[in-house]
Amino acid sequence: MLSENTYWTSILKKVFYVIISIISVIVALKLAVFYMPFLIAFIISLMMEPAIKKIMEKLKFSRRLSSIIVFVIVFGTILGLLIWGISTIVSEASNLLSGFNEYYEKINNQIQNIIKSIDLGKLNISNQLIQIVQDATSSLLERLSVYLQRFLTQLIKFVTSIPTIAIYFAVTILALYFICTDKIYMIDELEHHLPEKWVKEIATHLKQITKTLGGYLKAQATLILISFTISLIGLYIMYFAGLNVGFPLLIALGIGFVDALPILGSGTVMIPWAIISGLNGDLTLGISIIILLIIMSVTRQFIEPKIVSGNIGIHPIFTIIAMYTGFKLIGVLGMFVGPILLIILKNIFSDFIDNGILKSILGTG
Repeated sequence: MLSENTYWTSILKKVFYVIISIISVIVALKLAVFYMPFLIAFIISLMMEPAIKKIMEKLKFSRRLSSIIVFVIVFGTILGLLIWGISTIVSEASNLLSGFNEYYEKINNQIQNIIKSIDLGKLNISNQLIQIVQDATSSLLERLSVYLQRFLTQLIKFVTSIPTIAIYFAVTILALYFICTDKIYMIDELEHHLPEKWVKEIATHLKQITKTLGGYLKAQATLILISFTISLIGLYIMYFAGLNVGFPLLIALGIGFVDALPILGSGTVMIPWAIISGLNGDLTLGISIIILLIIMSVTRQFIEPKIVSGNIGIHPIFTIIAMYTGFKLIGVLGMFVGPILLIILKNIFSDFIDNGILKSILGTG
């Protein structure tokens, strides 16, 4: 009887540990969103660390001086990009909103003309079914236009709220400075105030998570940045060449957003755009988009193996499940958060997963 009670107590402890761990990870992610400026500063500091160490090693400067040199360069770059990005986004988004109804009518007419141009008589499809398809297409476009208008309005509202951006920017920059210059002091303080066992446990898990999740995010961010940069340069070349590309930065941001989603890629946006442009008679634009997509794909395929050195060990089907679950729970943001949460939990429960989750909890072999 005693051994049976001990057995079930052990199982309850393991279940409790799993539940507490999952809740802790979710709370940590929510706190990360709440303290986003500090998270951004921490991520940038990790990217700056190799440069700081290089200056310390080559020039024999102190950590503080090396950090200040790198910090000034990064600060100037971020400030310049922020000013250019805000001014361009406001200009393009405002122009798009002002002529939105005209663009919507053009796209809707193009799609309806494409549907009508297809010889559906050979397929013995009734006029009623064709009308249903046309109505459904119009309804889908109308919904997308509403979402896009809301997004553009909120985007302009956000980027024009100078005090809010100034506060976020100032906090991020200050946090970045102190994290870089006083990193050793912060680590010492953490070790001083937390129990030694906790520090070791946190350090072990943090090291594992940073190695897999940090490496994965860094690699994906680099690939997305490369795709965004190539698409932005290509779109601006088309824009200056007189092709029908009215909003290069907004389109490049949209391509980067889709490229950031696991499984999906930039082709999800660019291939339909090229097809519609070609069917609409603008073959030059359609071919240009396909050429740009090929350049992006070839560059990504060439660079990706060098950047992504290891596999995170998660099958694509589980990534899709994590994306879908995140989307159902918290919307579009969940498509990013879901896979990240999956990677974190996989690292925390690596022993359970390796031995079989139920076997580990129930203590069976």
